[in-house]
This record gives sequence, C-alpha cells and structure tokens, in this order.
Amino acid sequence: MDINDAKRSDIANRLKRIEGQVRGLQRMVDDDRYCGDILNQIASVQQALRSVGKIVTRNHLETCVTDALRSGNREAAEETYDEVMDLLFDQIK
Repeated sequence: MDINDAKRSDIANRLKRIEGQVRGLQRMVDDDRYCGDILNQIASVQQALRSVGKIVTRNHLETCVTDALRSGNREAAEETYDEVMDLLFDQIK
C-alpha cells in the first residue's frame, strides 16, 4: 500500500480503537447484555470500519489509480477501472 506515514498512523490508531470496540462487544455478549445495546455497538463498529475504508479507498484512488491512468497504458487503465468497480460494488452485496 502506497501510503504516507501520517495516514498510516491514523489508520492504525482507528483500527486499534475498532479492535477495542470489538473486544467490548465480546464482553457485552459474555455478560448477556441487552440485545439493543449490542446492536448499537455493532453499528458503531461498522461505521468505524466504513470510515477506515473511505480513507484507504481515497488513498488508493489518489495513488495507485492515478498512477495507472497517468501512465498512458490503456490496458493498465482498464484493469484499474475493473479493479475499482469490483472493490466498490462487491462490497455492496
């Protein structure tokens, strides 16, 4: 992944917080907490993961995709378009 140190640090910190949230979810299940509370926490984790995904997606577009398009190589550009479409729409399933 072609990513600068500041973004890498931000992503790492976000993932550590998400890891803590998931451990908290496990404790909630172990403690037989109210299902509504667990579902709210699951929604928080999902949103946090989507936020990390947006950062990584933007970085991918700014670096790898831009490089492929600027290369002038039509085949590389087509492969990159296909990759981005697969990444974006396979996640929606």
